[in-house]
Amino acid sequence: MMFSHLMPRLLRSRAEETAPLPMPAEVRLFGLTINNVGLNEAMADLMRRAQGPRPSLVNFVNAHCCNLTVTDADYYRVLQHSDRLLPDGSGVRLALKLNGLGLRENLNGTDLLPHLCRAAAANGHSLYLLGGEPGIAASAARRLQREHPGLRIAGTRDGFFTAEQEPAVIRDINDSGAAILLVAMGVPRQELWLARHLPALNTRLNMGVGGLFDFYADKVSRSPLWLRRLGSEWIWRLLQEPGRMWRRYLLGNPLFVWRAWRDARRNKPQQSPSVFARLAAGWHRLGWKLGLTLPALAKRSLDASVAATALALLSPLLLVTALAIRLESPGAVLFGQTRIGLNGRPFRCWKLRSMYRDAEQRLQALQQAGTLSGEVRFKMKQDPRITRVGRVIRKLSIDELPQLWNVLRGDMSLVGPRPALPREVAAYGATERQRLLATPGITCTWQVSGRSDIPFAQQVTMDREYVFNGSLTTDLRLLLKTVPAVLSGRGAY
Repeated sequence: MMFSHLMPRLLRSRAEETAPLPMPAEVRLFGLTINNVGLNEAMADLMRRAQGPRPSLVNFVNAHCCNLTVTDADYYRVLQHSDRLLPDGSGVRLALKLNGLGLRENLNGTDLLPHLCRAAAANGHSLYLLGGEPGIAASAARRLQREHPGLRIAGTRDGFFTAEQEPAVIRDINDSGAAILLVAMGVPRQELWLARHLPALNTRLNMGVGGLFDFYADKVSRSPLWLRRLGSEWIWRLLQEPGRMWRRYLLGNPLFVWRAWRDARRNKPQQSPSVFARLAAGWHRLGWKLGLTLPALAKRSLDASVAATALALLSPLLLVTALAIRLESPGAVLFGQTRIGLNGRPFRCWKLRSMYRDAEQRLQALQQAGTLSGEVRFKMKQDPRITRVGRVIRKLSIDELPQLWNVLRGDMSLVGPRPALPREVAAYGATERQRLLATPGITCTWQVSGRSDIPFAQQVTMDREYVFNGSLTTDLRLLLKTVPAVLSGRGAY
């Protein structure tokens, strides 16, 4: 069943939207112990390690790291034996939430570095930056020193050196007198390198920081703040480097969600303090709910990944279409309309405007003239409200592309019953209202079978079949059928 409303609820991270979850100082995820503390506590711990008696190894853990541990046993052992593991990204938050635990703070390296630099400057600790392409570490060092007066960068070195050169690199690090070593070689190479050479290093705080130097050297731009707050910075990374990142995100994210769900299902009974007090029926109900959650998680991951990629690839087409709309008919390019979504919840649905600005008045004139047939859904082959550009973009479904944004927001899915207007829903009977039991979609069964040529009663039958029997396989099949259906133009008006 497509109970796709479960995923948006799981992804919400604002404390006011759900009851507070337990937040122990240490949490276990996939056999790894993660330090679950706030920013101030984390910084205090890092500064203690920077002046400690022995070298410490601190690493970050995100969804991609967890995926790599499945096939890289050496990397998994390094993470298990790290002195500290810091949580990085919304994937860790989701995995903990599935286990009934809360994440105090997302301590990703990019956001943590300014605080680390300020604390290092205040405590007189110098940094050594190792990694990146030639010139990247030096460029990042210059920016960090501009932004943090008093910060000492003891040295920099790119990450392109041979095994024979490693002793010289380690000597340079030790001779610099740096207390903190940041290594940016990418996961898992940086963690393996640090673990292998930790006994030979004089630096006290040693951290693998991934592509951090690229951000501070302005080689790669960070996502907008609003996207980071949504926990979706990965979408920005994917758009910037699709060739390098598509496997990590389009394949890796759904894999991580599935593993997190499986891990939560395995651990849930052991973590529940009232396991012996629960009735057998309660456990059956819990298992049933968890069973429903997996397809919902997979569906939401597919939606977000495909929608983000499609918006990036189709942006030139959207710009050309927007220009054509404005040239023919004055007014806004985008048309927002209230539609009815999951469980009758209204939302703002976006389309490229294909009608004249006075379309509603023209519709009322048609109604008063008795032109309409009385169908719940109004469709007319020669609709006088539609512009010439509108006829083209409706025939090719280009006008629907802004709904990819609705998919990213979670208002819609790629596949599901088409979202209805409030006046249409008001005319629904009990059978038709079952269409509202699934998140509305951009495409659906009747969209690929004739679109508006399909009578409304048959559309309802097809939608009900999807609501009660649909699956991720069904979604993939319908998405593949959508392209030829759109190109044929059958039933599009």
